[in-house]
Amino acid sequence: MTMENLKLTFFVNLYGLLKIPLVLFVNPRVVLMSKEKFIIKIPLNFRTKNHLNSMYFGAMGVGAELSIAGPAVILINESKMKIDFVFKDFQASYLKRAEGDVHFICEDVESVSKLIEQSKTSAERFEKKIKGYAVVPKKSEQDPVMTFELTLSVRNRSFKA
Repeated sequence: MTMENLKLTFFVNLYGLLKIPLVLFVNPRVVLMSKEKFIIKIPLNFRTKNHLNSMYFGAMGVGAELSIAGPAVILINESKMKIDFVFKDFQASYLKRAEGDVHFICEDVESVSKLIEQSKTSAERFEKKIKGYAVVPKKSEQDPVMTFELTLSVRNRSFKA
């Protein structure tokens, strides 16, 4: 893990501690953050597995959400503005058992960034559906165990309504 990934992991976990403590329970780790892609890992362990020794769907939901929320939180923090975000819907397909550590991948960080940029100059709410998928690298880096789509909604609170 690179120093940059350690810093991002610390930031995501600190945000979780202060805003959404459940995030800390699944012990997320940032694997990659670029302008195009964000990957977060959730380990398969006693906290995240179900009775079949695969990842519990609730833990997978947290990972899917974090793969999109992670870049949003980082970009909002960098903007130094009071920008709120929320997810308006969540759709997922669980394709097979996740029998190992899971990487949740968002390859549309650019769309997240554009939403944050749009919100910097307006009090309007902006929304976009963002897709992602999850893999178990130990089994296959190309064969998804889950696909998901969340609608990210952002609004700048700095403007008076």
